[in-house]
Amino acid sequence: METTATGAATTTTVNGGLHSLKVKRLQLILNRAFALIYLFAILALFYNHTLKLLNSTSFISFSILFLILISDLILAFMWLTIQSFRMCPLTRTEYPEKLKNFSAGNFPALDIFICTADPYKEPPLNVVNTALSVMAYDYPVEKVSVYVSDDGGSELTLFAFMEAAKFAVFWLPFCRENKIVERCPDAYFSSNYSENSETQKIKFMYENMKTRIEHVVERGKVEEDYINSEEERQIFSKYWTAGFTRHNHPSIIQVLLESGKDRDIEGHGMPNLIYLSREKSKNFPHYFKAGALNALLRVSGIMTNAPIILTLDCDMYSNDPSTPKRALCYFLDQTLRPNLAYVQFPQQFHGLNDADIYGSELKGLFHTNPVGMDGLRGPNYVGTGCFFHRRAFFGNPSLFEKPEIPELFPDHDVKKPIQAQEILQLMYENMKTRIENVIERGKMGFRYGSLVEDYYTGYRLQCEGWKSVFCNPKRPAFLGDVPISLHDVVSQNKRWSVGLLEVGFSKYSPLTFGVPSMGFVMAHCYAHYAFWPIWSIPISLYAFIPQLALLNGVPIFPKVSDPWFFLYVFLFLGAYGQDFLVFMSAKGTWKRWWNDQRIWMIRGLTSFLFGTIEYVTKHLGMATQGFSLTSKVVDDDQGKRYYQGIFEFGVVSPMFVMLATAAIINLVAFVKALVDIFKGDQSLDGLLIQMFIAGFVVINCLPIYEAMVLRADKGRMPTKVTIISTFVVGILYMAFAFILRSV
Repeated sequence: METTATGAATTTTVNGGLHSLKVKRLQLILNRAFALIYLFAILALFYNHTLKLLNSTSFISFSILFLILISDLILAFMWLTIQSFRMCPLTRTEYPEKLKNFSAGNFPALDIFICTADPYKEPPLNVVNTALSVMAYDYPVEKVSVYVSDDGGSELTLFAFMEAAKFAVFWLPFCRENKIVERCPDAYFSSNYSENSETQKIKFMYENMKTRIEHVVERGKVEEDYINSEEERQIFSKYWTAGFTRHNHPSIIQVLLESGKDRDIEGHGMPNLIYLSREKSKNFPHYFKAGALNALLRVSGIMTNAPIILTLDCDMYSNDPSTPKRALCYFLDQTLRPNLAYVQFPQQFHGLNDADIYGSELKGLFHTNPVGMDGLRGPNYVGTGCFFHRRAFFGNPSLFEKPEIPELFPDHDVKKPIQAQEILQLMYENMKTRIENVIERGKMGFRYGSLVEDYYTGYRLQCEGWKSVFCNPKRPAFLGDVPISLHDVVSQNKRWSVGLLEVGFSKYSPLTFGVPSMGFVMAHCYAHYAFWPIWSIPISLYAFIPQLALLNGVPIFPKVSDPWFFLYVFLFLGAYGQDFLVFMSAKGTWKRWWNDQRIWMIRGLTSFLFGTIEYVTKHLGMATQGFSLTSKVVDDDQGKRYYQGIFEFGVVSPMFVMLATAAIINLVAFVKALVDIFKGDQSLDGLLIQMFIAGFVVINCLPIYEAMVLRADKGRMPTKVTIISTFVVGILYMAFAFILRSV
């Protein structure tokens, strides 16, 4: 191990020279110094709150001050937890070119898991592009196995992969011979590729495959004119019978390509490609994506049992064929290997508009926070773009948990062909829904108990003593789709909110179970995510209480002439200034940072709030909406508006009612206060902070006002939402005014 130090950073090259790490010492010192200063400011704020509460003269003033105190306590808690990400930032660099010293025959085998569930929300063509991009990895093909889990059990998806298997015979050698970097066909043919006869031939094949898949999806079934052989006809007729439904059907396993048996057009071997759909029955729980991943874990263990596993979302295609070798730079390091559970790559997206109006880049979650966690025990698992060591799913580093059968042991050597009769029979047995209920929950596999199985699995693995590594190369390793409507964005975040609270208030809460298991600072990184949805409390209170008080001319914050006023100024500028610097240090832009802040406020009033409500009602035994997928289908008009930077509101949603209500009440309060000040009825000195809060919300709500008043397209705010919101504002104003008058 070799270490070089400069005034600002320390760089360490690890044994073998496959990777190096850099600790940013200057950034570390500045972050800690600022955190200490800001902490004293927070303590001073609570001292001021205490004085005000003790001196309050009425119940209503006490209630308002108490609610503001609760808001500030939550804001302080969330600020303290986010500082955990900034205590020890660390960056890494890999040197995959040095793997030439290792024989390719010694590379570990790789199993790739791709999950899909609905051919209409997750188009099969997108899933096919993802699979083809990883099948074409710059890695020994005989060591690559791609497993596609179709939790919807759709014949449309199987048909798409039958077509993909035929196209792969041409696509893989084409990529290899021409040293193609963009090995997702759709991405390649959308780029500035070289025009020649060979390329045109491959493009024609791709367009033909694309047309066939899209026509079948449009028809909703695989009709006779699209079936190419008697073997295919028997497959479809065997499984998709009259009683088959997506929620009740038998296991389906179809080997589409077999390594060592199938060859490409040049005679080279092909990777394994396996389609499967686990058995579904209404009599057993299925545990959503975690259940699908555990079915893949068992089936792959029986068929190939590769020591390294890559999990991918169905729309997250490979953007760099050397990615597995980058992961190997860590897995082959003997100093990391005993405790290394996974190597996480950041989620990155293609098709983001310039300003990223919905904050879909999630730079904190996918870029800056993992850098901070990497200096501790490693980044959290984000559900895709993650290479796992299979052994990590079977107990902690020092205590191996035995699975039900010897064939599932992570060191089991599979010697039989993947289509051998005994292999297939064993697989069918291990895909039955009852298997989900004999797995000892919490000790093996992907973890159940939360809708965010990725966050929960990574958290539990690190509690057991496993570590992880954040790998963030200059060229994005994976690129995925982003939702292009606000409703899809907040619906996805609402689902996350429910899952995160399921962890935060469980017996495995980071604040209770996590602190002794992984240490105070690391546990608070996970606590920040687990309690993400409680942002909704201070955001909602600050969106209404100061404004209702402002409408009635009631000051609740210090005057400009009061020295305490400057404490509020420092707290606001300090929090926003630090966030801005962190965002920009990760190659952000001012526009994207501003929209990231805007969408944080929007999430607080929509997905965080309604996710919290759904979590509470779920635990009170009331019916909830349950798990829902984010649509990956792009509507032409929606897409056009998105790339123009125009918000999409075109559905009636209770979440939009809350958002529109806050927008209206802040605008009315700000305008009325301005009028009162110009008329001399109110003093700016006492109301400046409240006016600033209302004005700040108004500026952030400009796309909402535009959607309510100025737009005529289908993405405008529905009239019903505007009417209901205006009615709610009137009720709130009258209720608050009545309470003040009665007091």
